[in-house]
Amino acid sequence: MRIDIWSDVVCPWCWIGKHRFQRALELMGDTAPQVEVRWHPFLLAPEADATPVPLREAYAAKFGGAERTEQLLAQTQSAARAEGLPMDFGKGQVRVTTLPAHRLLWLAGREGVQEPVGEALFRAHFEHGRNLADPQVLADAAAAGGIDAARVDRLLASDEGLAEVQAGLGQARMLGIQSVPTFVINGRYAVQGAQPPEVIAEVLGKVMAEMAPDTPSDDGEQGCDSDGCKV
Repeated sequence: MRIDIWSDVVCPWCWIGKHRFQRALELMGDTAPQVEVRWHPFLLAPEADATPVPLREAYAAKFGGAERTEQLLAQTQSAARAEGLPMDFGKGQVRVTTLPAHRLLWLAGREGVQEPVGEALFRAHFEHGRNLADPQVLADAAAAGGIDAARVDRLLASDEGLAEVQAGLGQARMLGIQSVPTFVINGRYAVQGAQPPEVIAEVLGKVMAEMAPDTPSDDGEQGCDSDGCKV
């Protein structure tokens, strides 16, 4: 089963959703499908560049002030910690472009190590407040997947992976993806948001049933239900 996930590495609900998806597979136990997971790029702040802007300042401008920002950060941090994730918005996080990080994830995908590199990027930002536009931070995250620093230097010194990342962003627009995380299962069903593990497990079970040889095909049917939408 192929799972395509559109995400940004500075999206807190993407990190939460990543772990809820893993828990869904654990809940399914022996009935869990074999999955091929591919991460795809999405830019929450396409206007951002490599100049660090304090995250609270950027959020206040986006969400209507400091008070609302503090509410959102507190709620999100609480949800993450309930999942066992050490999210800490007191670490001085900054808003920067995540385009270089997505290029690194593209490289990690070629090397078959997107999961550990992606997890390292999430932790660098949310647990440690590190700047994801800093080449050293990217090199440290790459090391989690066994990619050496010299390879990251060559990536960042060129346009390698840029066209592929731009193509991924374009595919998100084509599919109508406007928020992340978005999980696309077998190219047919889209589940948006960091849904509870039980919901994700139910959707996976339905897709597995549809894949069974004796299940009638409904390729001509389009629609949505409470669990997701065909794409």
